[in-house]
Amino acid sequence: MNIYEAKTQLSRLVDRAAAGTDVIIARGGKPVARLTALETSVRKVRFGLLQGQIKVAEDFDAPLPDEVLAQFEGR
Repeated sequence: MNIYEAKTQLSRLVDRAAAGTDVIIARGGKPVARLTALETSVRKVRFGLLQGQIKVAEDFDAPLPDEVLAQFEGR
């Protein structure tokens, strides 16, 4: 399909590409581009994957010692 024709039918061509049909676009009868569907990857979430492998210290949310806090604050 030449560029001029593709411009006038872009919406229909995008629908075709989304449905799985590659559309080749030509300029002067020579192929220059391919309109194709994007691959979507849906990553499955697996809760509890690291269960039993990570230990949170009892005092992980305790206030920082003054000397450590001073380093963060640039004192």
